[in-house]
Amino acid sequence: MNAQTERVQVAGAAGAIEVAIDQPAGTETLRGVVVLAHPHPLFGGTMDNKVVQTMARAFLLMGYRTVRFNFRGVGATEGLHDEGRGEADDLLAVVAAHRAASLPLALGGFSFGAYVTTLAAARLDGDARAERLLLVGPSTQRARPADVPEDTVVIHGETDDVVPLSATLDWARPQHLPVTVMPGVGHFFHGQLPRLRQLIVRSWH
Repeated sequence: MNAQTERVQVAGAAGAIEVAIDQPAGTETLRGVVVLAHPHPLFGGTMDNKVVQTMARAFLLMGYRTVRFNFRGVGATEGLHDEGRGEADDLLAVVAAHRAASLPLALGGFSFGAYVTTLAAARLDGDARAERLLLVGPSTQRARPADVPEDTVVIHGETDDVVPLSATLDWARPQHLPVTVMPGVGHFFHGQLPRLRQLIVRSWH
């Protein structure tokens, strides 16, 4: 994301996982650690996706260490695409390697990554649970995400042509889960990334 981005590898169930870490500037005390998941690998999704980077910048502004990673089969990450199941294992391996015992853990994902984030979050119990989730343009149509806590931040574009807003509302409705809608915005938030970043920061506080 910038010259200060640290790139490392984490051992995962399918082999090495490629990870990118960014530290907030000028912050002596970290607010937490956030692990961010990228969109669908079979449609070009990587940890360097512009929406994922926008999410990372929002969390850096809020004082979080941001941890992005490539799912299995993407970039330098080993393994093969597993339709979300193995990808949830990847996410949990990154969490295990990079969460800090003294800091809150947040999880976030965009599109397919948001779907995987719900699966992984549901497997974290007790003290291991994430403090909060951020789901941007969550993939809710082809496979049903796991239910999420009531304080989860969900942001969706009104004119999303990949995941219809109606599908996300249908998923959220039984959970009484609010969804923030960005009017006139499509799935990839073209031309609206600064607004998305600002909205994430406002929603999180």
